[in-house]
Amino acid sequence: MSAEPYTAAVSPDQAGHAPSLSSRRGVAILLLLSLVQFMDVLDASILNIALPSIKRDLGFSQQSLQWVVNGYILTYGGFLLLGGRVADLIGRRRVLVTGLIVFAGSSLVGGLAHTSSLLVGARFAQGLGAAMLSPAALSTLTTIFRSDRERHTALGVWAAVSGLGGAAGVLFGGLLTEGPGWRWVLFVNVPFSALAFIGAFALLKRERRSARLANFDALGAFLVTGGMLLLVYALVKAPDVGWGATRTIVELAVAAVTLVAFVANELRVVNPLVPLSILRVKGVAAADATQMVALAGFFPMFFFLTLYMQTVLHYSPIQTGLAYLPLTGGVIIAAGISSQLFARIGTKPVIVIGTVTAAGGLYWLSRIPVGGSYVSDILPGLLVAAFGLGAVFVGATTAANAGVGEDKAGLAAGLLNTGQQLGAALGLAVLSALATAHTNSLLHTGHTGFARAATDGYQRALLAGAAFLLTAGAVALLARNTRDAAPVVEDEPVLDLAA
Repeated sequence: MSAEPYTAAVSPDQAGHAPSLSSRRGVAILLLLSLVQFMDVLDASILNIALPSIKRDLGFSQQSLQWVVNGYILTYGGFLLLGGRVADLIGRRRVLVTGLIVFAGSSLVGGLAHTSSLLVGARFAQGLGAAMLSPAALSTLTTIFRSDRERHTALGVWAAVSGLGGAAGVLFGGLLTEGPGWRWVLFVNVPFSALAFIGAFALLKRERRSARLANFDALGAFLVTGGMLLLVYALVKAPDVGWGATRTIVELAVAAVTLVAFVANELRVVNPLVPLSILRVKGVAAADATQMVALAGFFPMFFFLTLYMQTVLHYSPIQTGLAYLPLTGGVIIAAGISSQLFARIGTKPVIVIGTVTAAGGLYWLSRIPVGGSYVSDILPGLLVAAFGLGAVFVGATTAANAGVGEDKAGLAAGLLNTGQQLGAALGLAVLSALATAHTNSLLHTGHTGFARAATDGYQRALLAGAAFLLTAGAVALLARNTRDAAPVVEDEPVLDLAA
């Protein structure tokens, strides 16, 4: 056993120190890691607008079409914890490069697919690649940029890119689907992955140590991955099957039992896959929970607004994508401003103000009328939501990584991203059920047309999303008010990384 700290996966500059944002190498590394995160988030939404074209070309049934999106979400959310911890144990660059290969290869296969089953299989593989990429990239960032100012700036960029990816996915999806065709929605990942692959070898060094497989917590890996996969699967299927259905209840119960067994295993083994001591780092659990609840309210916004613009206002895919551009700009500006406030007021006030602001934006959007106007009914709410969400993203990301030692940086990143995926899946499942039930109830009376009934359903879902964000603000009050990012030095032993 060795308690020697884990080394950061970064090439030193000529002075022998880790690169900083004042150097070209430091800026290049930040751009590389941001590109990786951008691809991850982008692929969660980029195929949504292309779904009608995919259904027509590959003969998908309406029931099976959902797995083009849910297949990615399932493996992404299910393998994040494993991907993050493995990055700590065997090397962040190794996991990053492997993830890029899996991600690019599955994107190419998906773009060339001529059967529905092959495309769905490629999307499952894409999610697996993304589950390796995101925590490896974020933990690399938090171990490279160590000063408070640089880490806050870098995490501000990271959070802005996360918000940008979600909005840009809708825009690029529309442009590519109406342009060269839906297959390019997948092909576009290949050159970006190749660029990141080259950058990883040029900018990040290979760690000198690797974990001994004999000490690897295989049972813990099996339990947490199986439990997370089943939990995400149950959440994404619940709106179709029914929340009260026996199948849904059994799936959620088995997932809960599996995850409880995982916790029991981690408390028992000498070298746990997920050292639960990370939850003793003040504020980490509250920051992760804040991000999860906030995503439950925010992520479904794209789904319902896109449906509203296309089915009620009859926007084209390109028009729908362009409608999100102001949101993208707002998130970037808000993240940049927020990251500079942490040294003065800390993360907690920024997160709380951000959640309240974002909730106000969703409340505004929940008042969309049947014959709505983009300028008066959509744009103001998007801008308000954008400024709030930019603050929440950067604040929660900073707080969730503050005080975490280098040997657990990948785990901290995996926990944060897992919370995000669970929040997105849960929020979409709950709010979709709420909107569908309300719309069907109105249609059943026979006194309301489809456009009116659908809009009322979207309104109710967006209002519930605003309530989720207010709840996230209440949870944020329990988080640590982080002003610095100095990692906690822990005395407990870690997995022997001797070669």
